[in-house]
Amino acid sequence: MFKDIKEQLLAELVDIDQAGTTKRETEITSAQGSHVTIDGKPFLNFCSNNYLGLSNHPEIISAVKTSLDEHGYGLSSVRFICGTQDLHLELEAQLSEFLSQEATILFPSCFDANGGIFEVLMKEQDAIISDELNHASIIDGIRLSKAQRYRYKNRDMSDLETQLIAAQGARRCLIVTDGVFSMDGYLAPLPEICDLAERYNAMVMVDDSHAVGFMGATGSGTPEHFGVSNRIDIISGTLGKALGGASGGYISARQEIVDLLRQKARPYLFSNSVPPSVVSGSLKALELVRTGSKLRDSLKENAKLFRALMEAAGFRLLPGEHPIVPVMFDSELDAVNAAKRLHSHGIHAVAFSYPVVPMGKARIRIQLSAEHSAADIRQCVAAFSASE
Repeated sequence: MFKDIKEQLLAELVDIDQAGTTKRETEITSAQGSHVTIDGKPFLNFCSNNYLGLSNHPEIISAVKTSLDEHGYGLSSVRFICGTQDLHLELEAQLSEFLSQEATILFPSCFDANGGIFEVLMKEQDAIISDELNHASIIDGIRLSKAQRYRYKNRDMSDLETQLIAAQGARRCLIVTDGVFSMDGYLAPLPEICDLAERYNAMVMVDDSHAVGFMGATGSGTPEHFGVSNRIDIISGTLGKALGGASGGYISARQEIVDLLRQKARPYLFSNSVPPSVVSGSLKALELVRTGSKLRDSLKENAKLFRALMEAAGFRLLPGEHPIVPVMFDSELDAVNAAKRLHSHGIHAVAFSYPVVPMGKARIRIQLSAEHSAADIRQCVAAFSASE
């Protein structure tokens, strides 16, 4: 039976490869960081979500080692049976305070968090209005619900209002947006979204995975950055990017929303608890974020320096202030070839082309880290110039 299916699958894989969209994994033989080892050679890493450089931070490693001795390796259970430790409760409380929300619930990943919330909160008589460039986990999560679905053009407040008007009559209405759109580094206009939500009696949900830890005065993310923390009803996020880079996700929200998720969210009820070592490392990462702005300041300066040097060198960048800096190319082939040449100069960066991004908007997405030095950044810019 599988022989026929095998041929079909192989043909599909050939089609993907011929389209130039095969995703190839790079084997890294060192710890995650701004400097990594690939094929036995040193590389500068400019494509990681390790924004604050915490993925291999010695204090986090130490906290994880202690946790292994005190709380074990894994819990072999879901939270409501025998999978809740004091560490889980502490991290949930710390995240709630950090994000200015009433309560928090941990999930195995942010993908699971986004996959679990919509079918619990939104029913057939409800409406979800989603930005067209929201993360795949939001899209998939919305599909799992039976709510009415509306989509608005990326960051287009006029179109959002049009969709809100169309959704009038729904029992509940939820606007959902990424805080930062990961392919572009653009920020969602949260104040304007909140204004419209209040005008049309809608809730607001923000996936802040690419902002929590380093945006805003204390690093709590885009709601703080825009001064609207008290106007956001639901925040989803990850522990797998700036906050240590391991795994795990969460929903921070109004108390009643979190209470209902504990009773009905399937990824929470049917998945093993987040491992205690990950929880302990995340607690230490959160502590490091909250003790000062040094890492956030370094990240901001690194992004500013890279943008200035690349623009001076004549490269075309998407505008912004985020450490995601897309370097744009005229064609998919140009971007792919540029990434190959960067690799030959010891720079690890990945080209994105159709269908990951729209046709004609190929790019190399550079991601800065607080761990990068000014010399690292200058070396990266020099490699771009040498690859021309």
